[in-house]
Amino acid sequence: MSFFEIQNPLKENHDFHGHVSWKCPSNIALIKYWGKRPIQMPANASISFTLDKAYTITSVHYQPRRTSDKWVQFSFEGKEEISFEKRIVKYLSSITDHISWIKQLSFKISSENSFPHSSGIASSASSMGALALCLCDIEEDIFKISDNSLFRKKASYLSRLGSGSACRSLYPQLAAWGTSSIIKNSSDLYAVPIEGIHEVYNNFHDDILIVSDQEKAVSSSAGHALMDTNIFAEKRYDQAEIHMKTLLNSMKNGDLHAFGKIVEDEALTLHALMMCSDPSYILMEPNTLEVIKRIRTFRKSTGLPLFFTLDAGPNIHILYPNHIVPQVTSFINKDLISLSLEGRIIRDQVGQGPTKIA
Repeated sequence: MSFFEIQNPLKENHDFHGHVSWKCPSNIALIKYWGKRPIQMPANASISFTLDKAYTITSVHYQPRRTSDKWVQFSFEGKEEISFEKRIVKYLSSITDHISWIKQLSFKISSENSFPHSSGIASSASSMGALALCLCDIEEDIFKISDNSLFRKKASYLSRLGSGSACRSLYPQLAAWGTSSIIKNSSDLYAVPIEGIHEVYNNFHDDILIVSDQEKAVSSSAGHALMDTNIFAEKRYDQAEIHMKTLLNSMKNGDLHAFGKIVEDEALTLHALMMCSDPSYILMEPNTLEVIKRIRTFRKSTGLPLFFTLDAGPNIHILYPNHIVPQVTSFINKDLISLSLEGRIIRDQVGQGPTKIA
């Protein structure tokens, strides 16, 4: 039995109809997790900024399930999306131990993103976060539960089972996932919010420079799996814990350059692990490296706290505090935008987490 399970079945002949809608942001990891343990457990703790303008809106219409009903119907941005519908069916089937009542309902689910596909933003994090919030909202309505702390924790738990990094998107500004001696109440089962951070990080910017929109040669799931045989895996997990301590200290005291060093080291370590996998692979593009070089040159010549990070792909996340927006905007427009794909850049910043729409 799951700790989160509601054991009461829906009352027979009760007409449960309803609609719920949530907006959930994506996130960008500062300390990366790379490598998994069963079931959807991280090999090391991670921490991320919750974004603001990069989000998914998911709406769920539900009703009692009749024998003739299709369990799930899914559309993305107004169009039927069979491949993702199959993923949702698989996901719902996997969480019936935690919310067994979903077998008694049928669902029409629609979803839309504020950002384009292959943009360097984790759409699985925002989409699975939004869906988990909808499911927990439906459960609260049906069973008249009113425990706000448990609601968010359970939504984080359920979203993790769909997409590991999704569990961090359930909280504002900064969240951590994975058991760590450094973070109070941290868990492999769900994320926890991080508080007590210096105010300079409250509205930190994340401009995502699109270098390529091609599908990755190796998926993140496959990349995680390759850590099982990576000879550097254990050293990496030790490094992540050390980096976590240094990062949190820098974020509490507002030391931007210490923060930036760790964030950049984490990004490059992630891609080094890919290159040291068996088989090895490279996701960075030539322009990825050129952008990194120019950011470093700009920082050295100006002394300004401008940094980069990468997800498991070629696109660059450019991180900087609010007080240097004019200088960074000028630099990006003059020196970086020509290296992006068709001048594409997504300008985002740290956000306040999910919101209920309906």
